[in-house]
Amino acid sequence: MVTVIFDKVEKSFGHVKAIPELDLRIESGEFVSLLGPSGCGKTTTLRMLAGLEQPTGGRILIGDRPVNNVAPGERDIAMVFQSYALYPHMSVAENIGYPLKKRGVPKSEHPARIKAVADLLHLGPLLDRKPKQLSGGQQQRVALGRALVREPKVFLLDEPLSNLDAKLRAHMRSELIELHRRLGKTMVYVTHDQLEAMTMSTRIAVMQGGVLQQFGTPAEIYGRPANTFVASFIGTPAMSLVEAVLEAGEAEHRLRIASQVFALPAHLLAAPPKTPSAALTLGIRPEHVTLGSGHGSAVVRLVEPTGHEAIVTLDLGGPLVTARAPGDCALRAGETVPFDLKIDRLHLFDRASGRRLNSDL
Repeated sequence: MVTVIFDKVEKSFGHVKAIPELDLRIESGEFVSLLGPSGCGKTTTLRMLAGLEQPTGGRILIGDRPVNNVAPGERDIAMVFQSYALYPHMSVAENIGYPLKKRGVPKSEHPARIKAVADLLHLGPLLDRKPKQLSGGQQQRVALGRALVREPKVFLLDEPLSNLDAKLRAHMRSELIELHRRLGKTMVYVTHDQLEAMTMSTRIAVMQGGVLQQFGTPAEIYGRPANTFVASFIGTPAMSLVEAVLEAGEAEHRLRIASQVFALPAHLLAAPPKTPSAALTLGIRPEHVTLGSGHGSAVVRLVEPTGHEAIVTLDLGGPLVTARAPGDCALRAGETVPFDLKIDRLHLFDRASGRRLNSDL
């Protein structure tokens, strides 16, 4: 097992700087997801690590070895792509064993290594089949097996589940979690799906515009987002971001949302306000809104039943906030309901920069 280090790595395509400067350290044995929307730089980052793209600045290290000038085949990595890219004329066993042939591993070792990987991925009964005889999930496992059989130091996975349906994706997520637990190998996973990142990762690197926005555990990313981009990108339903005004006091501040006012303990801010009244962005998770009681008042705009719960959109007199309610709630659009906020769970951001302002004590 080895660490992976991006040391001030830059990547430009002509005059376009895709990655301005990336510093990232992935510890040995971690499962790290590179997460972000299309065009954020996550796939470019993975391709530089694989050797398929050349950095225009900085260093990439696998273990203590700089690999900028090392060919992809000599980096001791294995990559699983979004496309399964299986050889249609080969059996499952031949597809899995192909990297052994290419690397010159003695033929006498092939059967045992292929069987070990097939057993690990529950592919034993399928070894004689051709890819066209397999389901999408089975083909994905064969693609994983082809990577595993090489016994690399680092696994790179580029949105490998995106071609599967929702039920099969959930099943494959579970299999990848168990696979990582059993192997203990360093894995770097690219995805735009926050659910995949949150459920599988040791840590998540959230990227936007080629810039690393935050690197932390799923709990840290969700509970203490570094800025409004991370806050809005992580969570389903998404965090509500509304404009608010902070009116400073000594032991307690006043938080004004449209015409509604809430008391805010001073210790929730990392630093006291610089002015008596300051505009900020307030982040509210749906689970931190309490319906049916409290001194706030809102109009129900939309109720979306999902089975075990309902997602309720509230109008606070201009700003819209999402809340969770029991699935059997009797709320209807147009009615006015009392509500309250879990003040100690609110997220405060600078309106100009989007930077987090909470003290996080």
